[in-house]
Amino acid sequence: MKYELPIHLLLLGLVSFSAYSAVNKWVDDKGQVHYSDQPPPADTRATTLINISTASDVPASGVSASGVSAPKSVAEREAEYKKAQKAKADAERQTAKQKDADTAKQKYCEDLRNNLKLIEDSGRIAAYDAKGERYYLDDAARQQRIETVRQSLQTNCN
Repeated sequence: MKYELPIHLLLLGLVSFSAYSAVNKWVDDKGQVHYSDQPPPADTRATTLINISTASDVPASGVSASGVSAPKSVAEREAEYKKAQKAKADAERQTAKQKDADTAKQKYCEDLRNNLKLIEDSGRIAAYDAKGERYYLDDAARQQRIETVRQSLQTNCN
């Protein structure tokens, strides 16, 4: 029972050696039929019964004569992997950028709402002119500032 695995592996190895060959059939001068994986002599006509393609037999288009696509080379698979990784990284960067923009917009809207509440709740509003001197807004200027903040809220935050 111990030796079953190595024997199976040996048989599998022997079978795999003929996997990349063709089985040829030809008739010699004496009329005798021959089957071989070796090509027949040059002066005889042979028929190929089984032809297993090797990697060198596959056309450059990646599709064999039977219409089955050939396995991709390591370089092709690596290029596809790198392309997929780059696309994934770009998508992650775009998502992070969008998230940052959304966060900034939410903060801006929150600040506008706080500013509107402060203007509406306070009686007198002080402002500073170009010289740095403080002055108080009258009711018309205060109402104008409230409308400006509401407009900004309506256009940017809804």
